[in-house]
Amino acid sequence: MSYSEFKLSGVIKTFGLSINEISGLFAKIPEEDYSDLLATILKENIDLAVSINSKKARSEMIITPILLEVRRKFNSEISLFSGVDFTVDAERGLNGFCDFILSLYKEQLFVRAPVITLVETKNENLKLGLAQCIAEMVAAQLFNEQQGNPIKTIYGVVTIGTIWQFLKLEENVVSIDLSEYYIKDIKKILGILVNAIREGKNN
Repeated sequence: MSYSEFKLSGVIKTFGLSINEISGLFAKIPEEDYSDLLATILKENIDLAVSINSKKARSEMIITPILLEVRRKFNSEISLFSGVDFTVDAERGLNGFCDFILSLYKEQLFVRAPVITLVETKNENLKLGLAQCIAEMVAAQLFNEQQGNPIKTIYGVVTIGTIWQFLKLEENVVSIDLSEYYIKDIKKILGILVNAIREGKNN
């Protein structure tokens, strides 16, 4: 068993979670402006990534530049990991590779607690990534506790690059925002990501 093998009903049952489905969960989060650099990158990359239509293209050309923009907003005082092994409890299926991890600790040589956000990328239906993302969020929660650096809220993202869906885990409750945010809403996408980190730093 690994993160990618979980189904939505299975991950909820396995870890004793409850789900809140809320439309507009992050609607009141303020937008964040973005740099000319990101504007140029997205203008050049979005249509190309969509044309290629692979997970790798979407990750490299759209998602990574957005997450790097978030990191720049915090003066590189947070860490960003891509495609790393994040094995926390293999016996419970909390093992495998995560597409992206954001940690509040700036160390880049290895993942350190507290992990704040997990990003799961797809090149198809967002719903297919929810179970895997939730399993990774549970792992992050456990990882932070094991490292003696727990935080109240773990955030998750499932995205195909051009569409983003957000969720959060607090104790054993997973709240899923049923609203989807499109790349034209980049200020809102950045706002949600930046707010998650600011909230984590203030806890």
